[in-house]
Amino acid sequence: EHLNLYSKVIYKKIMNWIQERKIELLISENASALPSHLEMGMAINKAVHKTGIPTITHDHDFAWERGDRYLSPHKEINDFISEVFPLRAPSSVHAVINTHAANTLKDRFGREAINVPNVMDFDQSFGFENQKNENLAEHMGFSNTDLFLFQITRIVRRKGIESAIRLIHELNDKKIKLIITGNYADDAGSAYYNELVNQIHELKVGEQVSFAYHLFHNKGLSSGNGEVRFSLSDAYARATACTYFSTYEGFGNAFVEAVLARRPIFVNNYEPVYLPDIGSKGFRTVMIENGELTDRAVQEMADIIYNPSLATEIAEYNYQLGKKYFSYDTLREKLEELIALAMATAGA
Repeated sequence: EHLNLYSKVIYKKIMNWIQERKIELLISENASALPSHLEMGMAINKAVHKTGIPTITHDHDFAWERGDRYLSPHKEINDFISEVFPLRAPSSVHAVINTHAANTLKDRFGREAINVPNVMDFDQSFGFENQKNENLAEHMGFSNTDLFLFQITRIVRRKGIESAIRLIHELNDKKIKLIITGNYADDAGSAYYNELVNQIHELKVGEQVSFAYHLFHNKGLSSGNGEVRFSLSDAYARATACTYFSTYEGFGNAFVEAVLARRPIFVNNYEPVYLPDIGSKGFRTVMIENGELTDRAVQEMADIIYNPSLATEIAEYNYQLGKKYFSYDTLREKLEELIALAMATAGA
């Protein structure tokens, strides 16, 4: 009753909007893929089927990728989710963010999808040193002569931060510091965060690892009480290299950010995306498997950390590859393809 009532309200608003604004193409931004807002998904589903409007669903992730998170104890709700998500209308086409998602849509529903990678603006200035970030080391309680490995992610288990902490231990150099910029707001019960703290104590690297989320904001906004907040660009500017030992990602924005910032990357071959959608493009990284730091991998990382000219060479090479595969030019080409396909599919 509740779902039907509120979905009808949203449906009417969508229909009025389409008619009043003479909308010719609809893009559903994950609202038709992940059942986070059931009424919205129902309303879009009904409106698209009713009007036959050309529709692109940008599907970032699906319910079955989230374990039990979207599994209800009520069979009726689960059946409803299976029926509505993802949207499967005659006039709709799918854009997904990785090859695995495209293959899964094909296997489950016989639906084709165009793979549109996450992209960034490679024409912007990003990750460069400036007057604001030149004193970042001091704000973190370290010296400008230290070497910084940055983990620019949230603190959640799938980010594999324990491998980055273990790397600090294996490198065995007090001048090398690990800076973790994200917070643990999404870490249920702070369980993973506490495990990391225990690991730091056990390995005796407390003076080399910093949880610095209080210093960073995505855009570097400062608080009203005069506290300095640094941006992600500032973080990359001070990074000697970046750690990205995730075990699972839908894509890997932090990888592309590091490429954009011209910083070397140490990466785990995370499922299901890294090799099929990123690594196979030819990026030069030090890659580990299953979060395991071999002696060879640690030595390769050390070679990059201690050799600025090698680090610059690798970073510039990766930047050019990133510009080729993950820039706005790529998005423009994919959008043109999607729009043409959506219009043709709907017979518009």
